[in-house]
Amino acid sequence: MKAMWSAASGMKNLQLKIDTISNNLANVNTIGFKGQRVEFKDIMYERLTSSDKLEDEGKPVPIEIGHGVMVSATLRNFTTGNLQQTENPTDMAISGEHFFKVIDTNGNIRYTKDGSFKIATTGEGAQLVTADGYYVQGIDGNIVLGANVSEIAVDSQGFITVKRDGGEEYEEVGQLSLSKFVNPAGLEAMGKNLYKESSASGVAIEGIQEGDKSEVWQGFIENSNVQIVDEMINLITAERAYEINSKSIQTADRMLEIANNLKR
Repeated sequence: MKAMWSAASGMKNLQLKIDTISNNLANVNTIGFKGQRVEFKDIMYERLTSSDKLEDEGKPVPIEIGHGVMVSATLRNFTTGNLQQTENPTDMAISGEHFFKVIDTNGNIRYTKDGSFKIATTGEGAQLVTADGYYVQGIDGNIVLGANVSEIAVDSQGFITVKRDGGEEYEEVGQLSLSKFVNPAGLEAMGKNLYKESSASGVAIEGIQEGDKSEVWQGFIENSNVQIVDEMINLITAERAYEINSKSIQTADRMLEIANNLKR
């Protein structure tokens, strides 16, 4: 009975939707997190009769029976989340489509919207790093702040200047490497608020180009863009759809039971 298998595919794929919604809600307070949504498409159809309207005879429409549903994509929403002021000079947020560029411990290039940076002391002096110790990248490599830093200033284009102990003038030490993608939804999520470039996302476009609206905000962090009310509504509708599909299976089971009992 096709109804059982169609309803089963609905339950299976709705479970993935509920898993995705749960992940969105779990990360509602994750800095720079971007919510996902699940997209579905119908499966192949069995054609019982074809449409063959010829010379005013035949059927103008076919008779087709579908075989259920399948997941086509999990699309990530990269709209900017709310910017929260922290007044911490190493906290930075990007208002726009660009990403910060970092290098992980294995030397791999990664991209992130999480700008809650820290200062690490190394042999080269103080450097700007992520919470996991990954080096924040500038256009010329790692952002090295140097020694005896008393103040840090970052402008809207990502230029970083510092004031040192006993000094009165600001010294420019680098510019943040900011990147955008033609298709950011094609980025591969790596966990830890990091993304990896893929063939689907396209090659990273470095820097803020003319016409771009991205700006760096120092002393701010970008909150998750997950909307709790929307996710709760999606969770309720997914739960109801899951329940209705289970009812379809129960109905198909009762029909089989009736057919099985006909000879008794």
